[in-house]
Parts: sequence; structure tokens; C-alpha cells
Amino acid sequence: MTQAVKTKPLSRKAEQRAETMEQILDAAEDLFSQHGLYGVTLKDVAKQVGVHHTLLNYYFDDKKALFDAVFARRAVVTSEKRMKALDEYETACGGKPTIEGALHAFLDTDLDLYIQGGEGWKNYAKLGAQVANTPAWGADLMDEHFDPVVLRLISILQQALPEAAPEDIFWGYHFVTGALMLTLARTGRIDKLSGGLCHSDDFVAVKEHMATFMAAGFRSICEKKAG
Repeated sequence: MTQAVKTKPLSRKAEQRAETMEQILDAAEDLFSQHGLYGVTLKDVAKQVGVHHTLLNYYFDDKKALFDAVFARRAVVTSEKRMKALDEYETACGGKPTIEGALHAFLDTDLDLYIQGGEGWKNYAKLGAQVANTPAWGADLMDEHFDPVVLRLISILQQALPEAAPEDIFWGYHFVTGALMLTLARTGRIDKLSGGLCHSDDFVAVKEHMATFMAAGFRSICEKKAG
């Protein structure tokens, strides 16, 4: 008879350390999302948490290391959830994926995190938009955390559009991610342009529209040439 392995509970000190780390990451995420990497200091983060800045120096070599840790914390969650959704969709479609189905699996899974996850996830969304639009170092973070799931989406889209030129599918993804990052930035511009008809933080409305809109774009640029 196999005995269950007992997990040793964390000590109170370890629990406090973990709680402090979460507070540091939350505070840094909030500040970085508002002011960017260069507009925040370790002292700013320490002040918001209510600790001495030397504590941050103990955990992180420098500000960029803290930024990378903040970004990685939620990146792994959204990447894994989308990969799982794409895998499940491919299995469910029985080898006959559609453009809409692939895009819904990829986009809706991510948008649900921002809809349901509270202000922390919305801050991360804004942070992700900054990273995606910072060529000097942001591209490396996007490559590290999101290339596998993006290429998974591309492979399913190629199945849905077997006659399409590969470059057209990549251009289609480029336009999708551009629209998604602008949405995640929550600039408020669409609020003003629409006279209040649309709101940049209305991720529910984005979820209702984006996949369908982008699928039509894929169909236009990919099927036109194939025909």
C-alpha cells in the first residue's frame, strides 16, 4: 500500500517572506504599468510596499531584474492557459480548425484573465503593451515568454488556411497582436473618439468583437491570393 507523501508546511518566516515578495511584485507592477521601466526606482517600490529599499536590493540585483520578475509572474499563467486552450481546440475540432476557432482560443483565454482577474491583471495588461512596443529590450521578453504559444496559434491557422502563403498568416498575426496590445494599453482614446460609445477598458466588448473582426482580415488577405 502506497503511503501519501506529506508536504512539509512552510514556516512562518517563509510565509512572511512569500507575502512580502508578492507585495513587492504587486507594487512594482502597479508602478511600472503607470510610469514604465525608466520612470520607477527601487526606492519608489519600497516606499509603496512600506519597506526599506535595501530589502529590494537583497532580492533583486537591479531594477531590470525586478521588472523581469514582475513580467514573468503573469506571463507564465497566460501563456500556459492559451497553450492549453489551443491544444483543446485542436483536439475538439477533429482536424478541421477554423480561423475564428483558433483566434477565439488564443484571444478569449487571455481576455478572460483581464475580465476576471481584477486590477492586478489589468495592470499587467498595460505593462505587456509597453513591453511589446519597446524594441530595445521588450522584444527579448516577448520572445522568451510568448513565442511557443504564438507559433502554436500560427500552426493551427495554417491548418485552417492550407492554401495561404505563410507570410500572409504571419502578417495577419502581426495585425492581431498590434490591435491586442493597443487594447491592453487602455489609453482611453477610443472613449473620446466614440463620444463614450466605447470604452478602452471594456474587455468584454473586445472579446465579443476582436476574433470575428480579425478572422475576416485573415480570410481577405489569405484566401484572396489562394483564389
